[in-house]
Amino acid sequence: MYTPKHFSAPSEAALHELIRTYPFATLIMTTGSDVEVNHLPLYLDDEGVLSGHLARANPLWQAVQAEQPVMAVFHGPHAYVTPSWYPTKAQTGMVVPTWNYVVVNARGKLRVIEDANWLRAHLTALTAQQEAAFEQPWQLEDAPAGFIDKLMQAVVGIEIEVTELTGKWKLSQNQSPENQVGVLRGLSAGDDVYGPEIAELVKVVNRLTVG
Repeated sequence: MYTPKHFSAPSEAALHELIRTYPFATLIMTTGSDVEVNHLPLYLDDEGVLSGHLARANPLWQAVQAEQPVMAVFHGPHAYVTPSWYPTKAQTGMVVPTWNYVVVNARGKLRVIEDANWLRAHLTALTAQQEAAFEQPWQLEDAPAGFIDKLMQAVVGIEIEVTELTGKWKLSQNQSPENQVGVLRGLSAGDDVYGPEIAELVKVVNRLTVG
């Protein structure tokens, strides 16, 4: 991933936080002369290992070789940036539109796991993470045991040993402070679904003191 130095992720902790906040990943794997792309949630444990599950009917898991190299892409918030937010537009006109975003790429080695105990532990951890924000979190035990056991037979587990974790935090770092403030205010006042989140990241990464 092309990442100019000023767009590098601020820390490893920031990479982990993005994965846990936006766990729905794009999983990319080569199979012979083809490229397989799948979309699924992945759980990041405290050891930095990713785990997930695929439908047994999905042919991807059967194509996995020993130490299969894969990449998982985690997309964080993103938003369009209009030149109209830049004060320098009125001064020079030398501005163009762009896109602000944060993203994490996780390279690693994938293995398939067909173990009921492992799969139940994975599903329990993934569900607990996603249900944490609810007043009454759902858990596997809320459903009949036989029902869960039957559904588990229709999926296989996957685990990814992460070998490289990289991120890109493109948040107007290449703009002047006045333009950064313009972007912050424009995103905060607009109706983009990710506007407030990107605005806060622009503020934090560029150490802006205005709201």
